[in-house]
Amino acid sequence: MLDELATLGYLSEDRYARSVVRQKEGAYSKRAIAGTLKAKGVTGEAAAEALADIDTDDQAALIALWLRKFGHPPKDEREKARQVRFLQSRGFALSAIFKLLREPPAT
Repeated sequence: MLDELATLGYLSEDRYARSVVRQKEGAYSKRAIAGTLKAKGVTGEAAAEALADIDTDDQAALIALWLRKFGHPPKDEREKARQVRFLQSRGFALSAIFKLLREPPAT
């Protein structure tokens, strides 16, 4: 049944992968999106093609997400820990997060 639907073009792994990438782009790192695709059972080839469509790099996505969610440097260690945890949960590297918090962009 599923093979028949795929043959008719109603099911497409490529289309599904691109949809997931569009949904998560800008809010998650490429590494996190790739992990999501792998967990959903998308093949490596379809995932690689979908990830190649991402326009922004991880650094730009990290800055945009941080500005959208927080917009200001942490005022104390507790706030810093909260920001770090949130950004890590979105798949961004700890070194990139600490660099961002040391040298925050102008708001």
